Amino acid sequence: MNYFDLPLEQWTNDFVNGWLLPVTSGLFDRISDWIGAFIDGVTNLLIFIPPEIIAIVLILLAWKTAGKGVALFTLIGTIYLGSVDLWPESMQTLAIVLVSTIISVVLGVPIGILSAMNSIVNKIVKPILDFMQTLPIFVYLIPAILLFGLGGVPAVIATFVFAAPPAVRMTNLGIRQVPEEVVEASRAFGSTSSQLLFKVQLPLAIPTIMAGVNQTIMLALSMAVVASMIGAPGLGDTVLTGISTVNVGLGLTGGLGIVVIAIILDRITQGLGNKL
Repeated sequence: MNYFDLPLEQWTNDFVNGWLLPVTSGLFDRISDWIGAFIDGVTNLLIFIPPEIIAIVLILLAWKTAGKGVALFTLIGTIYLGSVDLWPESMQTLAIVLVSTIISVVLGVPIGILSAMNSIVNKIVKPILDFMQTLPIFVYLIPAILLFGLGGVPAVIATFVFAAPPAVRMTNLGIRQVPEEVVEASRAFGSTSSQLLFKVQLPLAIPTIMAGVNQTIMLALSMAVVASMIGAPGLGDTVLTGISTVNVGLGLTGGLGIVVIAIILDRITQGLGNKL
């Protein structure tokens, strides 16, 4: 099957080493500084706040959005994170997940809106999202390390690439699923395009958009262990240490911590989406 030689590897390396890094290194350094400051600010805030306050806030959120059962699980989960001395690592993981989710939603929802409103944009965005979702996770890490170094910043970038597609797709789907009768009635009463979007389509699409946010958070958490391979702090690093030292107990302890955070965030965001 080797009918001709395709030097894709050489072309890619020439592009990266000959143009991308020399020309755009300053831009990526500034982006790295901004995202790094954002991550540090969120992490320091979560660690500065007493654990009891964060636990109470999470329990109340769980109670209001998902019921007493989830609130009880949140209580048990937060006590577990403190009892195994993984609270700081949990807050580091939560900070990376929050920053990744915020960036994914801030960029993903507008792109999803544009995709729903414009078929040409949709045709352009759809294969890009397919590429982002099917490319192996570890492939994201190579350009992330090259452009942003090691630490939390490349972890956020790689997580964003992996976790953003659901936010785009679900926003697109939610707006397209608004009944045509509702859209036509709104137009008949003289609504402008912006009024139609912000007062009719987006409110009706919020449950679907929140489902996309929920999936974004879950995918971001699933990247915790992988991101630790490029220096991301948190529970993923605890699991990675357990793997590298063949410490089953340490790996299980960190892994259960990720499960606890995942279930709490999943139930809260699901409940919030159902109430909106």
